[in-house]
Amino acid sequence: MPAASPPRVRGRRATRPSGDDREAAILRTLEGMLEQRSFADVSVDDLAKGAGLSRPTFYFYFASKDAVLVRLFAEAIIASGAREPQTVEVPVDPRQSWHDGIYAFFDSLRPHRAVVLAGLSVMATNTELRELWSGFMTGWIDYTAALILRERERGAAPDTIPARDLATALNLMNERVVVAAQGSQQPALPEEAALVAVAHIWITSIYGGASASV
Repeated sequence: MPAASPPRVRGRRATRPSGDDREAAILRTLEGMLEQRSFADVSVDDLAKGAGLSRPTFYFYFASKDAVLVRLFAEAIIASGAREPQTVEVPVDPRQSWHDGIYAFFDSLRPHRAVVLAGLSVMATNTELRELWSGFMTGWIDYTAALILRERERGAAPDTIPARDLATALNLMNERVVVAAQGSQQPALPEEAALVAVAHIWITSIYGGASASV
């Protein structure tokens, strides 16, 4: 009687990546590449190859490389905006609170520095990126204006130019000065010096000669 054949052991079929995995791979690939090169130097072929996909498969998930950047930029803004303060109550030390808020704002952007800089660099030709950044900055301007009005109403800050005008100018200055410091353009201040400078300008612009003890 012939010996029984050993049961055939079937190899475990490799798990195929899901659509979410492939999309995430494309996003991770672009974010990694932006740490090393400019967005203009990244191609769809680069992204597809880096994510382990074919070019046609890439287009199943994103219409273009710009669409990948828009998604990353939106995620960076959401992550940063989540740290935006939600209260206008008077802190124990208002001036220190402004200083800390400015530092926190840029701390929250720093992990996504390459993505934010790439988004800002192509914003002039991309409506979605412009709208995302505009909405993000408008939220910070609204919040800043409300805080300036609070300080004026309680007598801690002088009533000078309209609060929203001042808030707009200060936030746009942040964008120009500190984003320049995080990038490679010149002239620019080192990042720490830029933060010190903008915090000083914010506090003196808002409070003028008001007593620090108010």
